Amino acid sequence: MIYIVALICVLGIAAGQILFKVSASALHRAGSIFDFQFLATLFAAFALYGITTIAWVWVLQKIELGKVYPLMALAFVLVPIGSHFIFGEKFQIQYFIGVAVIIAGIVITVRA
Repeated sequence: MIYIVALICVLGIAAGQILFKVSASALHRAGSIFDFQFLATLFAAFALYGITTIAWVWVLQKIELGKVYPLMALAFVLVPIGSHFIFGEKFQIQYFIGVAVIIAGIVITVRA
C-alpha cells in the first residue's frame, strides 16, 4: 500500500510538471499573468503539488526515505512521455537509453 501511494505521488509530481508547462504556454499566448487559463492551470498545478506533498509526508511516516525516494526518479521518465503525447515533443535515442539507466537504478536501489 505504501509503494502504491508513493507511485501516486510520482504521478502527481509528473502531472504537476505537465500543468506547469500548460500554464507557461497559456501565459505566453495571453501575455498577462491575469489570464484565466494561465491562472487556472497554475493553481491546479500548485494544488496537485500540495496534495502530493501531503501524501508524500504520509509515505515518509511509514517507510525509510532512502528506500522510497528512488521512485521519484520515475518522474524523469513520465514527464517526457506526457510531453510527447500532450505537446508533441519528440524523443531522441538518448532518451530511451536514459530511461533504461533510470529504471535499472531504481530497481537496484529499491531492492538494496
